[in-house]
Amino acid sequence: MFEKVRKAWRGIVTAQRTERETGRDRRSHNLFEAAAVYVSACAEDDQDRIDEAAGWVSPEALSFGVNELACRALIALARERDESPATVARSLLGLPAA
Repeated sequence: MFEKVRKAWRGIVTAQRTERETGRDRRSHNLFEAAAVYVSACAEDDQDRIDEAAGWVSPEALSFGVNELACRALIALARERDESPATVARSLLGLPAA
């Protein structure tokens, strides 16, 4: 019994020590911030930032955030071009007009 408590305590102390040593920013990131950093890092082919942003939230949350960002960007671009979102999406993907 005491061995389990001692191992658990050692794990906690080690984790705290490692956290202090790495100097990481421990503030929480929301899924939209993670999605914005992730997508911009993908566009710039910055693997370090991609990995960092992917670690901020769960894969499901990141997927939702990326999807939401894509929808908002597509709508903004469609308004700017005065075209339908479907037309702009097909154009961006290099697909023929429907």
